[in-house]
Amino acid sequence: MSGGTGDSGLGTREAQRPLLVARMAEDDIPDATVFARPEFPVPSPAPIHIAGVDEAGRGPLAGPVCIAAVVFDSAQPRINGLDDSKRLCAARREFLYARIVDRALAWHVVFIDVEEIDRINIYHATLLGMRRALEAVVRLIGGAGTCVARIDGNALPRGLPCHAEAWIGGDARDRSIMAASILAKVSRDRLMIDLHQQHPQYGFDAHKGYASPAHLAALNEHGPCQHHRRSFAPVQRAENMNRELLSCT
Repeated sequence: MSGGTGDSGLGTREAQRPLLVARMAEDDIPDATVFARPEFPVPSPAPIHIAGVDEAGRGPLAGPVCIAAVVFDSAQPRINGLDDSKRLCAARREFLYARIVDRALAWHVVFIDVEEIDRINIYHATLLGMRRALEAVVRLIGGAGTCVARIDGNALPRGLPCHAEAWIGGDARDRSIMAASILAKVSRDRLMIDLHQQHPQYGFDAHKGYASPAHLAALNEHGPCQHHRRSFAPVQRAENMNRELLSCT
């Protein structure tokens, strides 16, 4: 097992092929999106490592977006109970997290912080994190020659270190993507609980930064903190309202 978290598996059955031709997008140029063509030849008949990639936290108003990549070790026992992280309770996710990091051949978790999200937007920040997470696991398994990435969604970042496929609904179809979704979700939830200790007035431990009624009310009452995404409209509105109130006092 090897893995880690960044700045901030070979499955026993082949899942069905992707449903569409993927699209690729340039990380730092929002308007540069082109139809995907493989940047690497299809791997040779040598044993293929499947690297599942998924994210957690694209939609919240606060906190980083978290991306994980997982390569399973075919020599390890199969992990039972894997699923899309959104279908699992928190306790089950924590249990599976420990199993995944113990049995994976390689894993890596990346956080893209709020400053980067606001600079290049959440879509491109997510693609950037996917590339970084995949680069890390490819290094851990010793190179790209026998690795194929399966990325949840319908887009692929440019500059990936290995052949890659975009899988719509992959977190419900492929075990390596399911594992990546669990690592990303657990890692981000843990971080948001830590942020709650610093800023208890927002209730990050309960809603994890999503736009719940309680979070929106706290945002309007206290204004945003440094962990809020100012490129998101509700945060902008709360900041403007808070600024107007201060100017009137």
